[in-house]
Amino acid sequence: MTVMTLIGYRGSGKSSVAAPLAERHGFNWLDADDEIERVAGKSIAQIFADEGESHFRQIEREVMQNLLQRDKLIIAAGGGAILNAETRREMRDAGPVIWLKASVAALEQRISQDATTTSRRPALTASASPREEIQNLLDQRDPVYRECATITVETDSKTVSQIVDEIMDSLDSTL
Repeated sequence: MTVMTLIGYRGSGKSSVAAPLAERHGFNWLDADDEIERVAGKSIAQIFADEGESHFRQIEREVMQNLLQRDKLIIAAGGGAILNAETRREMRDAGPVIWLKASVAALEQRISQDATTTSRRPALTASASPREEIQNLLDQRDPVYRECATITVETDSKTVSQIVDEIMDSLDSTL
């Protein structure tokens, strides 16, 4: 097992879980969105504004392709990284894919409490409200998350430590 990928919607806990999971497992970790911004030299919101979503997805694809070839790494993938079929295949080939699943209400609350969300990440739909955007995108993405995941962890009302424990238990049972 060389790479573990955390997938899930924005606000599901991927970035929060990656560091303690990496520490417990003896791996390094990277947030794919941070890596995309480093490579592009600008925020994700700025990439969307300047070049559009398709250009962002191209950069995301290249970053994920690179990260998935590394060893002993936990990747906190962007919420839409699973949209590319090749990326999904490479995630599964690289090691466990862990879906951090949360309800619309929990996601809405977490996103609204994240001060960096509006400055770093663009709205992805023209929905009237954040709740509608979350629901619409989950309706589209949940089947893809489900297809890609080897482990699913419900994150509503769980602490980061509880989530990490559950992932470690699931990994132990699959070895």
